[in-house]
Amino acid sequence: MARRAQDVYTEWRGGTCRVKWWTGEYHDNGRKRFESEGGFTDEDEAYEHGLEKMSEIRRGDHVSNRDGATLMSDWLDDWLEAMDHGHLTERGYRSAIENHIRPYFKKRNAAVKDIDVLAYRAFRKHVNNVIGPGSAKNVMMIFGMVLDDAVPRLIKTSPVERTRRRGKFKKKAKERKKDVTPESVEQLARNARTLFGQSGYVFMWTMAMTGMRPAELYGLTREYCYPNWPATDPRSDPDEEERYGEDLERYGKDGERMPAIRVERQVQYEEGELRFFPPKYESYRSLVVPPFLAGLLEDLLAGHDSEWVFPAMQGGSLGAVNFDYRYWRPIADGAKQRVGRQARWNRDAIPEVPSFKGKRLYLVRHGHKAWLDEDGHSTFAVESRMGHEVQGVAGVYSSVTVPMERAMMKSLQERWDRLQERLRRSEG
Repeated sequence: MARRAQDVYTEWRGGTCRVKWWTGEYHDNGRKRFESEGGFTDEDEAYEHGLEKMSEIRRGDHVSNRDGATLMSDWLDDWLEAMDHGHLTERGYRSAIENHIRPYFKKRNAAVKDIDVLAYRAFRKHVNNVIGPGSAKNVMMIFGMVLDDAVPRLIKTSPVERTRRRGKFKKKAKERKKDVTPESVEQLARNARTLFGQSGYVFMWTMAMTGMRPAELYGLTREYCYPNWPATDPRSDPDEEERYGEDLERYGKDGERMPAIRVERQVQYEEGELRFFPPKYESYRSLVVPPFLAGLLEDLLAGHDSEWVFPAMQGGSLGAVNFDYRYWRPIADGAKQRVGRQARWNRDAIPEVPSFKGKRLYLVRHGHKAWLDEDGHSTFAVESRMGHEVQGVAGVYSSVTVPMERAMMKSLQERWDRLQERLRRSEG
C-alpha cells in the first residue's frame, strides 16, 4: 500500500488499483473508518477519486458506501416514520407507497443509489401502464418527494425529472361547472328525501347554505348543531375558554343571538374504524345559518334520537357508507322506482338533476361560495366561511364581524324566499 496523501491511500490488487479514504468517522475502538473503491487501471485516477471523496466529505455532500447501499424498502420505512401530515394526506401517501412504490422496488431488491434517471423513467412507465393518469401523477409526485428527501444522505442528487415549460403556453383544462341554482338544489334535496327521508332533504340544503365539506357534514353531531350549540359545546380545550364565552354571547336560539353550526371535526376511516379528526386544514369555524335552515334543523333533531344530525338509512354516520355511490349518484343522476318485499326499502322513482348529472357532490359546496360572491359579501368573510386560510395583510388584520354574519344570513334567507315564491307560482 502506498501513501499518497494524508488519509488517502492507493494499492494494487491483481491488475487493478483500489483507493481508500477516511470518512471522518471512527470505529468504536478509536480507529479511523475508511471507505474504498476498486476497479481502477490508473493509479493517478484512483488517487484523484479519493481526493474528490475527501472534498465531498468536507463540503457535506458525500454519500457513504454504507448509506448508499440502503435498500429502497428500508428508506421508505424511515420516510413514512418521519411523516407529519394530516390524516387524509398521510393515508394517501401510505397508499401510494404500499400499493405501488414499495412492491416495485422490493421485487428488484433496489438500493436508493440504484435509482438513477433511467430507473426513474422505468418506474414511471410501469405506473402509467397499471393505473390511470391522475393516480399515476400522484404516485410519481410522492415518489419524487421520497427521492428528494434522500439527498444528500443517500444520494448526491435526485433523479426526479422536473417538468419544464417550453414553447407555447397551454392552459390547463378546468372542470366545467354549471351555475348552481336554488331550483337545482331543491330538486337534489327532494331526491335525497325520497332516498333517505327528511334527513336527506336537510342535508342537501345545509351543504348549500353553509358550504360545509362532505366529511364535516357526515361527522356533525347534535352538540355542535343548532338549536343545541353553543350551550352543549363540550368545551374540551382549556385554551379556548375565551371563545366559548364569546360563542354563548353571539350564537344561539334566544334573543338577538344568531343560529349557527360549529365545524369542529370530520369523520374518516383509520385502521378500519370510523374516527373523528380535525376538519381539513384545521379549519375550525362557526357558521351562521339563515332562519329557514335553523327551523329545518330544529325540526329534524326533534324527529329522531340519533347522535348524528344526518343519520344514514340504517342509522349511524353517513361517513360509514359509500355515500358517493349509494346516495349521491341516485340523487344527482336519478334512479328507477324500487318495489320489493321489504317495504322499508321501497321508494318512488328519482328524477335526474341535469346540472349535477355525473358531477361531484363537492360542487354544491362550490355553489355556496358563488352565491356569497354574487351577493357581494366580504372576501375575507366568504373565505373564512369556506374554511380557507386567508393570506397576506387581510389574513392578519381582518375578522368576521357580527354585521358580516347577519348580512350573509339575510342574503341566504332572501335567496330561499325568492325560490319559494317561484315554486308557488310554478306549482300553483
